[in-house]
Amino acid sequence: MNNQTTEIREMLQELGIKEINPQGATGQVWLDDSEREVRDIISPVDGEKIASVKLATKKDLNQIIETSQEAFKVWRKVPAPQRGEIIRQVGQELRKHKEALGKLVTYEMGKIYQEGLGEVQEMIDICDFAVGLSRQLYGLTMHSERPDHRMYEQYHPLGPVGVISAFNFPVAVWSWNTMLAVVCGDVCIWKPSEKTPLTAIACQHIVNKVIKANDLPEGIFNLVIGDAEIGAAMSADARLPLISATGSTRMGKKVGEVVGARLGKSLLELGGNNAIIITEHADLEMAIRATVFGSVGTCGQRCTSTRRLIVHENVYEEVKDRLLKIYPTLAIGNPLSEGTLVGPLIDKDSVENFKKALQQVQEEGGRVLTGGEVLEGEAYASGNYVKPAIAEAQNHFDIVQTETFAPILYLIKYKGEVEEALSLHNDVKQGLSSAIFSTNMHETEYFLSHAGSDCGIANVNIGTSGAEIGGAFGGEKETGGGRESGSDAWKVYMRRQTNTMNYGKQLPLAQGIKFDI
Repeated sequence: MNNQTTEIREMLQELGIKEINPQGATGQVWLDDSEREVRDIISPVDGEKIASVKLATKKDLNQIIETSQEAFKVWRKVPAPQRGEIIRQVGQELRKHKEALGKLVTYEMGKIYQEGLGEVQEMIDICDFAVGLSRQLYGLTMHSERPDHRMYEQYHPLGPVGVISAFNFPVAVWSWNTMLAVVCGDVCIWKPSEKTPLTAIACQHIVNKVIKANDLPEGIFNLVIGDAEIGAAMSADARLPLISATGSTRMGKKVGEVVGARLGKSLLELGGNNAIIITEHADLEMAIRATVFGSVGTCGQRCTSTRRLIVHENVYEEVKDRLLKIYPTLAIGNPLSEGTLVGPLIDKDSVENFKKALQQVQEEGGRVLTGGEVLEGEAYASGNYVKPAIAEAQNHFDIVQTETFAPILYLIKYKGEVEEALSLHNDVKQGLSSAIFSTNMHETEYFLSHAGSDCGIANVNIGTSGAEIGGAFGGEKETGGGRESGSDAWKVYMRRQTNTMNYGKQLPLAQGIKFDI
């Protein structure tokens, strides 16, 4: 047994993932049913089987929803600051297991260990944010036009909230939603990606420990391991007033349609086709660093990954030459190894999509400048390692208009003023993250103006990826339009209610209407 195998086994044991009969989970109750489908979880790092899980059935989901409904009746009555105390304890438990959980994120998903640790830190940070939020679930007071009347608005919890997350951030996005929703008085049902369920099980163990220690009912935090059929069932179930779904635009359209048909609420975080604009007034040292991290970080599998680089003609050749010197030197390999900058893609389907995209860009008239190879050899035994690619292309190419979840950077040249760059930038269907590098105030202010970036996130002199939890995260157009994490994103997990109180002895009507009887 090699050192990495020993380390991984110890990590799994610390997180409560050990040799047990294959089971599905609901809150603190583990269900056993031999009829469930078994799914092997394979690490993209080395192609080895980590564990097997059994997928939940619709019957399981129904039981989980019923359990969560009962828990909601109790949890919504708990004062918000006390709910915040529970989340504070969850944050403390996450701190205790940060290294182990970060390694599991890396081994199950494939992002480098530093990014795995960063993802767990995001969970810790959102717990801290939610604790403060528990004392700030504020409403507004308005002046009534009627004498001896008071008007105000308040927020109430919704009920059981469904959270459907993607493989690329297997735990952070769950926490963005769940910690805020739970502090707001909701309960949550989490369906993680079937590609990365073990990190979800580890998180469920952590929250179960806190729930048990505080003698709270099962069903506040719920986990259902299932495939797309379970996600579809959650979307269609009217007992879940809100569905928060992260994934592709194709998936999100289906979720939005189903939830909308029952007049439910949906929070959709979907595809990105993010661009960095580098003007002739840019600090190229900063721009190059941000471009490389944005385009190859998480092996291009972030929704905020940099996919298009729109460069002014006066600096285009310099930017291209510097990138072409850096890309061949990128350390690609085992993401648990120190010094690795690029880990594997999640699976072989992603590798095939990577290859097809590079073939298509050439068929459309573009040119691959570097990268694109699938790496072979013992160190890349899983078959999921690729060399990040750079291609010259035109913004209107079909493949450039499409989000490919892989490390492909399209170089696009512009000639005129910043307005031309913004025209190219906005001419895609997605609208998640955007960035400009420039020391010219006119250019940066224009980029942030109503005529500038049409994305939900617009950055100046930083890249497209690496958002902080304090700001609301989300996009526009086919990215979905939802907001998660910081700012006032908490309001989506609650229902708004306007209240009017008459403390007088008369009954005047609004708008001066007279109605005497």
